[in-house]
Amino acid sequence: MITISDINIIISQALFLIIKMSLPVLLTSMIIGLVVSIFQTVTSIQEQTLTFVPKVIGVFVMIMLIGNWMLTELSGYITSLWSDFSQYVR
Repeated sequence: MITISDINIIISQALFLIIKMSLPVLLTSMIIGLVVSIFQTVTSIQEQTLTFVPKVIGVFVMIMLIGNWMLTELSGYITSLWSDFSQYVR
């Protein structure tokens, strides 16, 4: 029989996994945005679309670098969730 505490554990594990997987990509985007913003301030270039292309490239490279780890973490979580499925449906 599944209880409320079991559901809370599943949800907290899922939320922690989401944060853990999205943090490197978000930090990459934030750091690139900060560097480009400082560059724009120093050079007085006020082009709004200048930050878009470096952020997209940076996020794409980061996903290529850590995509295997992200997929491994996600499939491990799903495997553990499905392996305990018989306990949840009682």
